[in-house]
Amino acid sequence: MIKNQSIIPDIKAIIANAKDKAVRAVDNERTIMYWHIGRRIFEEEQQGKDRADYGAYLIKFLSKQLQPDYGSGFSVRQIERYRQFYRTYPIASALRTQLSWTQYKLLISIDNQDKRDFYSAESVKNNWISRQLERQICSNLWECLLISNDKESVLAVAKNEKLPSDAKEIIEDPMFLEFLDLKREASYYEKDLEQAIITHLQEFLLEMGNGFSFVARQKRIHIEGDEFFTDLVLYNRLLQCFVIVEIKTDKLTHQDIGQLQMYVNYYDRVEKLAHENPTIGILLCATKNDGVVKFTLPENNKTIVASQYELYLPTEQQLLDEVNKELENFDETKE
Repeated sequence: MIKNQSIIPDIKAIIANAKDKAVRAVDNERTIMYWHIGRRIFEEEQQGKDRADYGAYLIKFLSKQLQPDYGSGFSVRQIERYRQFYRTYPIASALRTQLSWTQYKLLISIDNQDKRDFYSAESVKNNWISRQLERQICSNLWECLLISNDKESVLAVAKNEKLPSDAKEIIEDPMFLEFLDLKREASYYEKDLEQAIITHLQEFLLEMGNGFSFVARQKRIHIEGDEFFTDLVLYNRLLQCFVIVEIKTDKLTHQDIGQLQMYVNYYDRVEKLAHENPTIGILLCATKNDGVVKFTLPENNKTIVASQYELYLPTEQQLLDEVNKELENFDETKE
């Protein structure tokens, strides 16, 4: 009779951990191999720089010679990627071992270096798999953050150069919830939206920003005989505080802000431990009047954030309109 029944799960955990490390090691070696291939192609191209079409000729030649022996990994398209990989990351030490080749393929398709550095840093910090990174790129996380925050602060937080000091540095506005897969023509109650968020909790926490974890839904609060229920309670490890999320499927009112302020005060005075920071409240609303938010809250407010949600991703034209609007506002402030 085996005395310690935990030996089987322990050994399984050791095997799984070893397999994971082996897969990561193989992928890292493969990534380095592609980088060296890209560098060698680039060096050869420089030898034939007097011929404008030499690069295209070289890649087709290499594919023809290598693909029969090494398979589709050396198609014309793939070899072009290896060349682009080296040109995007010309210094080998700049490569992050935490990122896979699939993630690097996504990153080298981004032309803007700041934007690429941002997604790279976020992938490492949040341990994103390639599917999660692809979703954040496709949902225009970078553009949305630039619209609602200053560029330097966003990059500094993403690169771990400083910890966020304000909830607005990590909470997105607007917040795109297209992954909830709610039909465009339907009408929704708050409970429907809340249930959809719970069903897609992982994606929702990613969309919320950095460092969020789930604590509870419909958390009951007793205040001298009266009962209240918070929609969602989260915790943020970067800010080291509770985060109360209230969902509003219609236009935000000052009464909604007052209700959330009561929940925040309750958590600060009853639930918060001495070493934790003040509780943050997020009003996730369909529409909002920024003026109402501004004048309902104190001028030095850092604990209540109103974030408008969108159930569908913005079009390219909508993003361009927002960027142009920001540029116009910037020009007006300079005059």
